[in-house]
Amino acid sequence: MSCLPHGKGSAELIDQLRELEDLKSAVAAAQARVTIAFDVTERRAQAVTGVPPAYQGQGVAAQIALARKESPSCGNRLLGLARALVTEMPHTLAALETGELNEWRATLLVRETACLSAADRCAVDEELTADTGAFTGVGNRALIAAARAAAYRRDPRSVTDRAAHAAGDRHVSLRPAPETMTYLTALLPVAQGVGVYAELARHADSLRAAGDPRSRGQLMADALVERSTGTPAGISGVEVQLLMTDRTLLQGDSEPARLTGYGIVPAGWARTLINPTTNSPETAGAADKPSDRGLNEDFQNPPRLSADQNCHPWQGDQDFQVWVRRLFTAPGDGELLAVDSRARFFPAGQRRFIQARDHTCRTPYCDAPIRHYDHVVPWHDGGRTTLSNGAGLCEACNHTKELSGWTTRTRPGARHTLEIRTPSGHTYTSTAPLPPGCGLGLGSGFGQGSGLGQGSGLGHGSGFGQGSGLGHDSGFGPGSGFGPGSELGAGSGPDPGCGGDLRNGHDVGDILCREGL
Repeated sequence: MSCLPHGKGSAELIDQLRELEDLKSAVAAAQARVTIAFDVTERRAQAVTGVPPAYQGQGVAAQIALARKESPSCGNRLLGLARALVTEMPHTLAALETGELNEWRATLLVRETACLSAADRCAVDEELTADTGAFTGVGNRALIAAARAAAYRRDPRSVTDRAAHAAGDRHVSLRPAPETMTYLTALLPVAQGVGVYAELARHADSLRAAGDPRSRGQLMADALVERSTGTPAGISGVEVQLLMTDRTLLQGDSEPARLTGYGIVPAGWARTLINPTTNSPETAGAADKPSDRGLNEDFQNPPRLSADQNCHPWQGDQDFQVWVRRLFTAPGDGELLAVDSRARFFPAGQRRFIQARDHTCRTPYCDAPIRHYDHVVPWHDGGRTTLSNGAGLCEACNHTKELSGWTTRTRPGARHTLEIRTPSGHTYTSTAPLPPGCGLGLGSGFGQGSGLGQGSGLGHGSGFGQGSGLGHDSGFGPGSGFGPGSELGAGSGPDPGCGGDLRNGHDVGDILCREGL
């Protein structure tokens, strides 16, 4: 495609764009047919091996996601989309093949008819066929409205029941936003959502009337944080893991830090979070400049850590404590290090190291939060409880890893690397992101949470990423009426408290011994 010659004039270029768009739609339709063929093949193979019918098809969506370089949850949606188009909505599939619809608009039709039976869905598909001109010049909202109206005419009870059961999908989610901000989203029944917003607005209006200089939006946001946490600062007794180099913490270096659950944050902002009494947002930018005086004046008395203790509270003026935990890296390659354990379950110190090292689920293209701390080589197969044999996974990926035909092993390399082999025989690699202070890469200034990576205007949390119409928390995600949703429920996270025994180590950033690796 890179060798495709461009048109010479404006008319030719527009014609070329139209043809390429039609080609994209045709490819999407072909992918749907291939997806169903793969699903049927895998189910037949699993049936031959004696897998019960209720469990046949497990792992199919995960393989589809890896092949299409998507997350496992997106693989579930793609499989559900293909199944609906190929088996129940042939007219929509034909419109996709001819370019009358693109993949997103076909997805909207599938989503809005998900509550119908197969027969009613086929009837709506025929009613909205492209031959009737239903798609000509119609925008997405009008298309959704037409599909909903047609679905209601066919089965009004199912549509009503769908709305009644929607309250069961209520939840709260968190995803990164640009400039060290985050999107806290709540999906609520309309009465509760409107009530919460109205109360926050009433509170903000009353403070504005009393002369509060903050904007209405700022007051509503501050009230939400205060009422949720019970403290004006919004943080009280909650551990926030911030990974940064000793140079950033103590010498005013500009190397950015990484906040667990968010991504990359500026060095000055990180120092302000740790010691708000001497750093402020107004002076954070100046603190980003490297210091020529050794220790930055803001940290003449940093928290001291004893040999048998890995964390220590540091009390500031705010009503919460900050714990500084030392994470050691190997010189040169940036590998985070810790010690071996003879226990089956990873102790708290190792879990924190895995969380800091892996940041998100280690399955390729999956950036879901870590829920399980998994043995790469299973414990029952002789796998040891070490950092090299540990990996952070989301719940769904950990369950997929245990399916028949899936194997995972570590590969030698400068950083912790996994090799995943699927039942189809394909292999995929996953390398732990570089921690701060070790150059560019995932976890660097151009990785997750940065201005050019996930959490930016074009990354996850934006209009084109997770949390948008095709992302997590959308109307047809896991557990909704759209396709086979996997269980991505919250598991147990790392235990609170300190842990991890680091031996034979010098200061942060210098380690002389790689125990357990």
